[in-house]
Amino acid sequence: MHTVAFPNKILPYLLVAPQIILTVVFFFWPASQAIYQSTLREDPFGLKSGFVGLANFSAVLADPNYLSSLQVTVVFIVLTALVSMGVALLLATTADKVVRGQTLYRTLLIWPYAVAPAVAGMLWLFMFNPAMGTLAYLLRRNGFGWDPLLNGDQAMALIVVAAAWKQISYNFLFFVAGLQAIPKSLIEAASIDGARGTRRFWTIVFPLLAPTTFFLLVVNTVYAFFDTFGIIHAVTGGGPAKATETLVYKVYNDGFVNLNLGSSAAQSVILMIIVIALTAFQFRFVEKRVHYG
Repeated sequence: MHTVAFPNKILPYLLVAPQIILTVVFFFWPASQAIYQSTLREDPFGLKSGFVGLANFSAVLADPNYLSSLQVTVVFIVLTALVSMGVALLLATTADKVVRGQTLYRTLLIWPYAVAPAVAGMLWLFMFNPAMGTLAYLLRRNGFGWDPLLNGDQAMALIVVAAAWKQISYNFLFFVAGLQAIPKSLIEAASIDGARGTRRFWTIVFPLLAPTTFFLLVVNTVYAFFDTFGIIHAVTGGGPAKATETLVYKVYNDGFVNLNLGSSAAQSVILMIIVIALTAFQFRFVEKRVHYG
């Protein structure tokens, strides 16, 4: 086994120093400050604060609005992950069959990933705005009462579609790479054995995509938790009547809008624990069903 020898003992530490500094400054330091602030009760102007221990956590977990936001978050994450991964897998399998113009099709499908979350939200808001949106006009013209500003279910559907559309390109890249890594001889052998179309996909192709699917499941879960803030803020602002107020948006509302800093910090700590626990659960139990060839 070949090993790399560095000319001196300091060089390896210098090479990893930038990453360590970034991690400490932008993750560990803010996380420690959030944990510390979650044990305090501060006035909105930050003039005085007092140590209250776990009182903020108790108040948050007993708050019906927080439990409602938790339910909204679960629905949003499940729908966003299913839609974005499902559509991306469909597009990847279709693009994999294209012989002429593969590069062009794949480039066009990747473009949406370059769009910022807030911009993606505004694009869908303009199209489905009940006052001036073209698609909203078509829906109302065909007898569908479309108004996401008043209907919570419609607002949820709108942000799910916007968030999924933003993430489809990312998922598409990995699914295409996973499909290209599958030996063509296996597909040909399955065809010779009589496996056709859908059956061949679910019995041969999809099981071999399990590592890619598992990776994307973890990534899409974290994405739906945190990176969709800009979409929700631009499209619904957590409304109507908190129907689209996810946990991360409630942290923003309570901390920056209502200036309840202690409660907001406690919520951010709980959110961090939830994400870590969920990711650990996925690696501990879901990964067991993943076959690495």
